[in-house]
Amino acid sequence: MSVHRMFTLIGIVFAITSQAVVPATEPDGTASDRAWVTPAITAPGVSFHTLESAAAKAKVSYHIFTPAAYDREPQRRFPVVYWLHGSGGGMQGIPKVATHFAAAIEAGAAPACLVVFVNGLPNGMYVDWKDGSAPLEAVIVTELVPHIDATCRTLATREGRLLDGYSMGGYGAARLGFKYPELFRAISIMGGGPLQADLLIDAPRAGRRRAQEVLARVYGDDPEYFRHVSPRVLAEQHAEAIARGSLIRMVCGDQDETFANNRDFHEHLERLRIPHTWTVLAGVDHNPLRTLESLGDSNWAFYRQAFESRRR
Repeated sequence: MSVHRMFTLIGIVFAITSQAVVPATEPDGTASDRAWVTPAITAPGVSFHTLESAAAKAKVSYHIFTPAAYDREPQRRFPVVYWLHGSGGGMQGIPKVATHFAAAIEAGAAPACLVVFVNGLPNGMYVDWKDGSAPLEAVIVTELVPHIDATCRTLATREGRLLDGYSMGGYGAARLGFKYPELFRAISIMGGGPLQADLLIDAPRAGRRRAQEVLARVYGDDPEYFRHVSPRVLAEQHAEAIARGSLIRMVCGDQDETFANNRDFHEHLERLRIPHTWTVLAGVDHNPLRTLESLGDSNWAFYRQAFESRRR
């Protein structure tokens, strides 16, 4: 498989992953926004698991991809990518994402790593909901990460962990990476949102009505809570620690509706003197496929920079 073809296929899969919806229902048949256990997805190298979450008071599912080297080299430990999906979920794309991660690793384009497909709920925002009904941040940080380190052969240090996400997943990567720089060294923010200071002002993807729904459901209809947990404020609070050693990239197409907010966030990081790369993709809209096609090998170069020297 040519490298160009491989990147194209990975981009297609990424688009599916960030946009696909796996319906979940409450007992009365209505759509659920707290689907702690998703359908199990089967694919080569992918396994479905649940953990007993004290925070959620429920089982919480996740999927994990292990590369072929994981079985070939039973004494080796591997870095971990925590893959944060966009709004709506993304379970349907897992098989192809895993297949093409495997292809990139076997081709030498990407370093061998585990990929944890986090259950971020359909619109969980990777944050503890203000009303306490969905403590998603606590589940990920205090339960999922230690669980993965305890049950898999990982490089269980910050240098062995990378957060990657597109759209809502980019927002989540920024939030968790900036709040917990001692846990995650590498942070990838692609087409991230919402990165603006006020959720209801300039909400280009969601629109005001949808933004109001998210503000009410996730943030308790409290703009100050949204601001307090935002990556903007977290960057301010932890700027020194982040700048000491976090590897950060921001990527956004110049035709993306979120471009102005992403550029403003990039400038915010510059004012805070937080080192990062800022890549503007000419002619690219809010489209994961075109984003990865435009990045080409530089997408995997970020992974190589994060992980290649971390093999044990």
